[in-house]
Amino acid sequence: MICRLAVFVVLTLSSASAEVIDIGSRRELFVDRLLIEGMKGATLRLHHPQPAGVAIKFDQPWEGRFSAYITVIHNDEAGKYQMYYRGNAGFKDGTPGEVTCYAESQDGIAWVKPKLGLHELNGSKDNNVMLAELAPYTHNFAPFIDKRPGVAKAERYKALAGLAGKHGGLSAFVSADGLHWKKMREEAVITKGAFDSQNVSFWSEAEQCYVAYFRVFVPGALPPAAPGKKPPNVRWVSRATSKDFLTWTDATQMTSDQPLADQIYVSQTNPYFNAPHLYVSTAARFMHKKAVLDDEAKQKLADDMKAYVSLAQDCSEAVLMTSRAGTTEFNRIFLEGFVRPGLDYRDWTSRSNYPACGVVRTGEAEMSMYVERHYGQTSALLERFALRVDGFASLHADHGEGEALSRPFTFAGKALHLNLSTGASGSVAVEIQDEAGKAMPGFALADCQAITYDSTDKVMAWKGGSDVSALAGRSVRLRWVLKDADVFSFCFE
Repeated sequence: MICRLAVFVVLTLSSASAEVIDIGSRRELFVDRLLIEGMKGATLRLHHPQPAGVAIKFDQPWEGRFSAYITVIHNDEAGKYQMYYRGNAGFKDGTPGEVTCYAESQDGIAWVKPKLGLHELNGSKDNNVMLAELAPYTHNFAPFIDKRPGVAKAERYKALAGLAGKHGGLSAFVSADGLHWKKMREEAVITKGAFDSQNVSFWSEAEQCYVAYFRVFVPGALPPAAPGKKPPNVRWVSRATSKDFLTWTDATQMTSDQPLADQIYVSQTNPYFNAPHLYVSTAARFMHKKAVLDDEAKQKLADDMKAYVSLAQDCSEAVLMTSRAGTTEFNRIFLEGFVRPGLDYRDWTSRSNYPACGVVRTGEAEMSMYVERHYGQTSALLERFALRVDGFASLHADHGEGEALSRPFTFAGKALHLNLSTGASGSVAVEIQDEAGKAMPGFALADCQAITYDSTDKVMAWKGGSDVSALAGRSVRLRWVLKDADVFSFCFE
């Protein structure tokens, strides 16, 4: 223990002049190192979503194997979940075309495709097509519910959609009900970018403006295709902001704390519902020209007469990135796959495993994300994956015990609430220190009533109780001591 404490003393002294972060009463997740000064025997651990069943199958004639660019919204005011996605349809004159389809759910688990009666396909309006014959906007229509205070009811839903080149870029759409849409103006609102992907936007409570994340191509760290060739550009992300959803700032390319050695196809960046100052990106990593299937699997794909064998030329998976409101850097400390392709050979194909935009709460302690499977194949579907609430990552220590020390910060609140999980022999204890690293009277490790439990909301207590309001507004540090435990998030309430 003496050596461990010595490490923390050095860290404290070396950063005595560090900026003090004001977290107020907001929830903080262990998905980056913003609040971590140092760790000894502890680490940040990525947690993987678990398969939770098929959400929908893209089995209708107007959907098909190339259904993609999915958005899932939890409409808490209406008490329902809404899903938007691209389909492919044959129009009345027999020409093919992309459409935007719609599905609903009461719980985010069981989904239905309502007969909207909005567009006639093959002589019938009994379908769930929301937008049709509106190229190129049906290619990547990406809506959200605008929670800006005072937003007009007629513009409660907003969306960006469109392509570059002759189409001009991304156009802005509004809707009162999420089903009937109109352009805000004829001209595109964001014009500088590639856009050949799902381009997402939202109202940021933390930034008090609209934020958009969209596709660009930039120089990266990929090796050249052949000696003497120029290294290829990589698919990446830029962002812009707006006060009115019409006039946007110039695009700013996102930076990364890691070299751009892979390709991010869709970023799916959204504020996390439990901590809206934190933007979570359940992104798709595209491994261009990385073919992994053997001849037997390729033959199985070929036997599916509607599956392109070229799908075997690439593979892809979901990864986790995060950023904080108002910043232009993606945090990529977790470079491993977030959702792997898995055991099914049909998911080791090009553009399979792309996540939908939207992580939503589907239970008291559960949240869900949705991932495309079997892309380009007749069995194409959307699979639900479940995670613990706040459970993207954790501060973790094994049975040998570990510690972490926070950077100095101020808070507002009366009690320290934890989302944590321990083993039966494990525990979590917290010491509250002053900025110099000295234990606050009554909040030393020896005073702490260590927690052994599994809970998404457990209050930490010391011998004198759980009330920490006397320390509110003062610069403090947290010293975490863990044994066979994970802490997913904390806040002062």
